[in-house]
Amino acid sequence: DFTEMMRALGYPRIISMENFHTPNFMLVSEVLLWLVKRYEPHSDIPGDVETEQDRVFFIKAVAQFMATKAHIKLNTKRLYQADGHAVKELLKVTSVLYGAMNSQGGQPAHLPEEDSTRFKFDLGSKIADLKAARQLASEITSKGAVLYDLLGKEVELREARTESIARPLEINEAEKVMKIAINSVLEEVQKTKDMLNNVALDEANLEAKIEKRKLELERSQKRLQTLQSVRPAFMDEYEKIEKQLEKQYSTYLEKFRNLTYLEQLLHDQQQTEQEMFEEAAGMLRLIQNRLKEEEQHLLKSGGNDDSDIEVQEDEGSDSEGDLQITRRRIGTEALLQGRVGARIVGSVQGGDMEED
Repeated sequence: DFTEMMRALGYPRIISMENFHTPNFMLVSEVLLWLVKRYEPHSDIPGDVETEQDRVFFIKAVAQFMATKAHIKLNTKRLYQADGHAVKELLKVTSVLYGAMNSQGGQPAHLPEEDSTRFKFDLGSKIADLKAARQLASEITSKGAVLYDLLGKEVELREARTESIARPLEINEAEKVMKIAINSVLEEVQKTKDMLNNVALDEANLEAKIEKRKLELERSQKRLQTLQSVRPAFMDEYEKIEKQLEKQYSTYLEKFRNLTYLEQLLHDQQQTEQEMFEEAAGMLRLIQNRLKEEEQHLLKSGGNDDSDIEVQEDEGSDSEGDLQITRRRIGTEALLQGRVGARIVGSVQGGDMEED
């Protein structure tokens, strides 16, 4: 049925159900777009279905268009599947167009281009008729409820109506009632005239106020122009102070850059001194360890002799060795102290003795 309806509507390609055995979204999108154009030639639904997001947007746009324009509810999931289930959804739109074509007398589907715009529904008038029908239905419901209440009071009102009809009509009383009604109408007319006169008076007052406001506005604009054209007395001093401020700001920037540079140099110098101190401390520990090893070696070598002379000679040698070790230690400590920042005060002249 779907293929026959599409052929009858004038679809340019030949469609068979075998095309929908596997998902074929391109064919489904092409058929949907053709049906939408067939239903509303001036629709602006995009036909781009390259990405997944574009396909979802296309399906939603078509479903929304059919729901708002033709009141046809389509299942977007089945349309996105693009298989045999999608044909059922396409059949909903196709059957509406096919039925409309048959109702027009079975006109052929292949219409000339100039007559293609005639085959469309006047949806604007249909929506207006639908709104009018809804409004009439609501009015009928409300009027029916009022009529039901009035019919419920018919039993009580029937007696009063019968009594009023049976009572003889008195001319004097009717004339009195008519006079009262005429007087009330005349009073209403007089009130309306008074209100019209008051409206005219209020209009005149408003026009006078508007003219007054216009004059005030013109005076204010002239005063504003005068103030804008006059140069204030303090502008010279303001410009002078502004120039001085620019100079002070440039001086401040220069001093700030210099201060930042000096702080960086100080930080680098402190870091260098810290590294030198750590290096000197390491060398001092290394020399102390070597001196301790030499003392232990000398003590071990000095304890192997037995004779007294040799002992005295060894003692002399030990004292000389201790003296040399002490000199080395003092020199090393003085050198290290000088490297870490201590000052050494003295002369370059030697002492009297060779040891000094």
